[in-house]
This record gives sequence, structure tokens and C-alpha cells, in this order.
Amino acid sequence: MAIPQLQGKQVLITGAASGIGRASVLAFARQGANIIASDLHLDSLQGLQQEVQALGVDCLIYAVDVSDNNAMAAFAKEVQQQVGAPDVLFNNAGIAYMGKFLDSGLEQWQRIINVNLMGVVHGCYHFLPLMLAAGGPRQVVNVSSTASYAPSPSMASYAASKFAVAGFCDVLRMELHGSQIGVTDVCPGVINTAITASGAAPSMQGEQIQRLQAYYIKEGCSPDVVANDVVNAVMAGKTLVLTGPYSRLLYHLKRVSRRLLFRLTVKTAPKLGYL
Repeated sequence: MAIPQLQGKQVLITGAASGIGRASVLAFARQGANIIASDLHLDSLQGLQQEVQALGVDCLIYAVDVSDNNAMAAFAKEVQQQVGAPDVLFNNAGIAYMGKFLDSGLEQWQRIINVNLMGVVHGCYHFLPLMLAAGGPRQVVNVSSTASYAPSPSMASYAASKFAVAGFCDVLRMELHGSQIGVTDVCPGVINTAITASGAAPSMQGEQIQRLQAYYIKEGCSPDVVANDVVNAVMAGKTLVLTGPYSRLLYHLKRVSRRLLFRLTVKTAPKLGYL
């Protein structure tokens, strides 16, 4: 559901301390929106809070683990007491992990699913009832990834979690049809953030990791690109955001030929550090 005017709206963003989350906080604040920012560590949000307040809008900060259902329930209750239901719920928090499937432990799979998928589920489960009860045009924004339709080798758990988020968005959008709440699926491509350095299987050699990070630095765009696209999508009520290098290209390439996309990915993956 389009929200063409963000002035005075309440925008909640998880994973707000860095990367796309941080850039989105500032992008929404520049539109006059009040911010509710959460991340794992409160101290990492304090400097951001000052930047937002300097723009003349309010900013509440919370230390919350999105993978913790009880913590998210308490977070929703606190937000409702402080400012009411958010106008925009941006489930952005996420982590990455690189490593071949058989070289990765199942505990790593569980961690990825807990944060990337269940973090989105927890956000929607606890905040959507408040948004529905409050009425009016509102928007849920969930971050999946270009990996949700065009993954590379060595990202099995990450891609699986993002495929799940994309499917969840589709179902949620159908279930909310007829309400005033829209659902936006954000699919960033190659973005130059610290997420690529957040985890790798022991089997991945240092040189391989360096190649992969160099690729993201060279080809990746700034998180600001994603943030601005998300703001525009909320204002226009878009359901799908293909943002950043290769996101749109790979989306349409897969629609044209899954075989061609497979061959291209397998050919280029070793050069970029995925294998």
C-alpha cells in the first residue's frame, strides 16, 4: 500500500546499525519519518540516533535479537506503548555465510535460518496485528536477496533462507490482499557492505575469501542505493525491488533461460571466489 507522504510516519528498521539498515534509517529520516531502530548492540546505534535527531525527527533505539521470539514480542509491546503501530515495518536484519554445503555444519544452518528467516517471521508475527488494528495504509518490507532466485555456489544456507523469505512475502501478500497493508520484497544484488566478511566455512582459504571481498568492493554499489530504492518503493507501494548491480539482469535472465543462468554462474563462480 503506497505511503506517498512519509513526514511524521513511524518507520521501524531491524539490523539498523550498519550496511543497508543504517543507510535506510537515514534515507527515511531525510523524508521526515520518525525512526525506531534496532540492532544487537545498543551502543552501535547511539551515534546513528544523534545523526537522525540532527535531521529534526525522532529516533528510538533498542537492543534486540530478531532470532529471539520472546525478545521480539517484548520489543513490539514496548514500541506500541511508546509510539503505537509502525507505519513501515522493515525487516532488514540478516547475516551471511559462505562455504560448500558438505563443508558447513548444521549449527551454521540453524543460525542462518534463525536470523534471516525467523527474524522476518518474528517481526511480522508481532507487529502485523498492531498494524492491522491501527488501520490506514502501511507497508511491510522484507529483505530477501538476488540469491533468492539466482544464487551462487557456496551459499546454500544463505540462499535457502532468502528463498524462504521471498516465498513468505508472496504468501503474506495474498493473505493481506484486501487490507491496507502492502508487502515489499527487496532483492539486493552486489552491495558493498561488511556482510561478506561475516562468516565463512573453515574450508574456504584466505585467498578465496580475499577474491570474493575484492569482487564485492569493485562491483558492489553503496548501501545508499538500496536504501533510496526502498524509500521510493514504500512511497509508491511497490511489491518487488530489484536493486543494485546484477539484480535485475539475473532476475530476467532466469525468466528467459534457467539453463543459461546455470552455465553462466558455474563458469564465473571460481573467478569471483565462490568456488
